[in-house]
Amino acid sequence: MKIESGERRQASILHADLDSFYASVEQRDDPSLRGRPVLVGGGVVVAASYEAKALGVRCPMPGHEARALVPRAVTVPPRFAAYTQAGREVFDVFHDITPLVEPISVDEAFLDVGGLEKISGTPVVIATRVRERVREQVGLPITVGIATNKFVAKVASAAGKPDGLLHIPAGGEIDFLHPLPVRSLWGVGAKTEARLHDAGIETVGQMASLGEEHLSSLLGRGTGRHLYALAMAHDPRRVTTGKRRSSIGAQRALGRRAKSAADIEATLIAIVDDLGRRLRAAHRETRTIVLRLRFHDFERITRSRTLGEPTDGTEVVLAVARGLLDEAMPQIRDRGCTLIGLSLTNLSDHGAVQLAIPFGGDDHAGELDVAIDSVSTRFGKGAVTRGVLVGRRAMPETPKLPDR
Repeated sequence: MKIESGERRQASILHADLDSFYASVEQRDDPSLRGRPVLVGGGVVVAASYEAKALGVRCPMPGHEARALVPRAVTVPPRFAAYTQAGREVFDVFHDITPLVEPISVDEAFLDVGGLEKISGTPVVIATRVRERVREQVGLPITVGIATNKFVAKVASAAGKPDGLLHIPAGGEIDFLHPLPVRSLWGVGAKTEARLHDAGIETVGQMASLGEEHLSSLLGRGTGRHLYALAMAHDPRRVTTGKRRSSIGAQRALGRRAKSAADIEATLIAIVDDLGRRLRAAHRETRTIVLRLRFHDFERITRSRTLGEPTDGTEVVLAVARGLLDEAMPQIRDRGCTLIGLSLTNLSDHGAVQLAIPFGGDDHAGELDVAIDSVSTRFGKGAVTRGVLVGRRAMPETPKLPDR
C-alpha cells in the first residue's frame, strides 16, 4: 500500500478541544479557584485543573490518592448541567464560524474551514478567531490544532495544550509526527505500546521505518495497516455533518460508598426512562442494549443483548437492561460499583423495519410511553415518576451530545 503524507494541499481542518473542560468551568464560575489545583469529584476525580495535573493527578483517580499528591487541592462536586450549557455555547461559536462542524464530544469538534479564506481569512486566522470568541463569549480556554486531515489536527491540538494553537502546514506532517512517542497514535493502548517497546520501537518514525509488513507481523494485519497509515499521516476521512448518531446512551456516577442492589437497579431504571424518551423524540428504534459498569478497582465490563426486532418501548428496554444487570450482580457484590451506564445501539429510523404482528392485542405499553412522554414534555421530567424512584437522590450524569 503506497501512502502519501496528507490528503489535502491546504491545512484547513481544525480540531478544537476545550482545556481541562470541567475544571475550567469551575474556575470560570468561581474566581477564587483560578490558578489553584482543582479536583472535580470527591470519591473519584473525574476532572482536574492543569495546576493539579502538573503535580501528578490523572483522571480517573481515587480522590484520596489525588489529595495525597496535592494536599492543597480544592475539591468541588461535579455540576454536569453547567458543563452541558457551556458546551452548547461553545458549539454555537463553532457553527457561527463554519457550517462544517463534526462534534466528537461535549467539549471537542472538527471544523472544516477550507474555502473560507476570501470571506474569513486563512485557517490560522480563523483558528485564532475561534479561540478569541470562545474566551470572550464563554470564558473558557481552548486549544486548536490545524492540519491537512483530522488525525494530524487532533494530534496537533494535544501537542498545543494548554490554551494554544498549533499549525502543521501541508507537507510538514511527517516532520511533526515522526519524533512523537508511539502512544500518540489512535489505537496504541498500553498493551500495544508495551509490545512495540519490547521490539525496540519508541517513536512514530521508528514505527514507520519498520514498514507495514513487519508491523503487521508484530501486531496483526488490521492493526498493522491502521497504525502504519497513521504513522505516514494518512487519514482520508472528511469532516461530516448531519450524520445521525449510531447510538444514544447515558451513565451515572455512583460514588465509592457501598450501594445496595435496589439502589443500583433504581439508577438503571432512571437511565432507561430517560433513554426511552430520547429514543422516541428522535423517532428511532434500537435492537441492541449495552450495559457498562465500572468497579471500585476502576476495571470495567460491558454486557450486551440484541433483540429479534427493533423497539422504542421503555418496558422492553428495561426488561433487557434488568437481565444484563442481574447477570453482573455477583461481580458487583464482590467488587462494588462506581458507575453504571446504558447505551442503545444498532439504531434505525422508526418504522424502517416491518415489525411482527402483535398477536397479543393492542400495544398499550406503546400508548403509555407516548402519554408519559407528552406529560413530561409539557410539565417536566419529574411530573411523572416511577414509585421506585420517589425520594431517591438523582446520581450525576455526564454531559451528552444532542440526539440527531
